[in-house]
Amino acid sequence: MIWPATGRPTAVPDTIICVTTDVAATWRDVDPDELAPVVLVAPGFLTMPGWYDDLAARLRDRGAADVLIAPVYMPDWVLAAVRGLGPITTRVGRALLAAGERSGASTASRGAPVLFVGHSAGGMIGRLLTSPDPFEGRTLNAAGRIGALVTLGTPNAAPPLGKDRARWARRVGEAGARFAERHVPGAMFAPTTGYVSVASELVVGRHDSVAGREITAGRDSVAGRDGFVRRIYEDVYPQPDLEAVAGDGLIPAAAALLPGSRQVVLADATHGPARRATWYGSATSLDAWWPVALAAWRDALRARLDGGPAGP
Repeated sequence: MIWPATGRPTAVPDTIICVTTDVAATWRDVDPDELAPVVLVAPGFLTMPGWYDDLAARLRDRGAADVLIAPVYMPDWVLAAVRGLGPITTRVGRALLAAGERSGASTASRGAPVLFVGHSAGGMIGRLLTSPDPFEGRTLNAAGRIGALVTLGTPNAAPPLGKDRARWARRVGEAGARFAERHVPGAMFAPTTGYVSVASELVVGRHDSVAGREITAGRDSVAGRDGFVRRIYEDVYPQPDLEAVAGDGLIPAAAALLPGSRQVVLADATHGPARRATWYGSATSLDAWWPVALAAWRDALRARLDGGPAGP
């Protein structure tokens, strides 16, 4: 099932993604500035599709032709520790097919490639979808279907080899990140696919030695928090030579910014999704990155019109 912005599920064909399409692509007949994208949202690690309903509504309010949320649930991520990311990638691939069909039926999108928004690990799934090389036995090769790929707080940088791989969450993400770095590094399919990576610098983590000095200075609670956050950041993407590292409370900004992409760094977004706190999908955050994403999507369409590889 695919969850559209209305919250009502829509059936999706049980087929794996492929590069060819028979969706009408009349978008080539008009200026990209006259088009609006169908958006596919890929949920993040240990989240649920319904948590993104507010984001979907805000995207439609800002001009998206339609918004679909891929049906990836919390148990899927738990099972990924055993089965790998392949099943989730396939499921999001089916959602991409459905979004492409929705684009073909939309008078605002006219069959234009989808604008993919991936939150946290969902952004990594988007990158895996573009790979022309098999991932866990699945050949996806969907760059032609994606007009722009937006990652929100995604750990795009893989940690160095040798880190503790006993943690199941690390096993889930590390294989995908390493595969992406080898097979689809950076903005590999630019300019015919646009790339936008969004990070936050809301929460600063400091080494325990720095935190210890602050405890001595009477800042026990703040120092304890800073040391705890820094250990989280070091687990995701070590930066041992830096005294302080900024991020969204889970993903350090340096890990979230994809080389070669258009980069947006927010000052006040938590990793999310959240209703009471500002996160990547909040209105103020959207106002910062959505115009960048829309410009990247339209620029990619222009690149295809100017002679880029054939796509939808």
